[in-house]
Amino acid sequence: MSTDTTASVSTHILDTSVGRPAEGVAVQLAARGGRAADWQALGGSATDADGRCKDLPALPEGTTHVRLDFAVEPYFDKKQADAQQDAPANRDSGAPGVFFPEVAITFAVKPGEHYHVPLLLNPFGYSVYRGS
Repeated sequence: MSTDTTASVSTHILDTSVGRPAEGVAVQLAARGGRAADWQALGGSATDADGRCKDLPALPEGTTHVRLDFAVEPYFDKKQADAQQDAPANRDSGAPGVFFPEVAITFAVKPGEHYHVPLLLNPFGYSVYRGS
């Protein structure tokens, strides 16, 4: 929740390769107060069945930049393992893994505003935007 002196952040992930939310993706949140400041790890969460992180840590007062780190490789590894279990003939097919093992999104924030940053994800690309 944002206040007059802090911003707030939320996110969700849609796996565009299947048109469904991406469940179980670890998301870490970091913040800094100014371009030259060091990043402060604030903690993290994991996406729920709806692809949302509903319990990201609050941003400290004075935050000007935020970074969301999405660990997407384990999600795609599990998805691939589940698919191979359903179709044993495809096992050991030599198909390449995920191209982007992690996604780091950095953005500027202003006190008093909420920032919803959705990640549209597939094994070989991603897109982000400021949502509402």
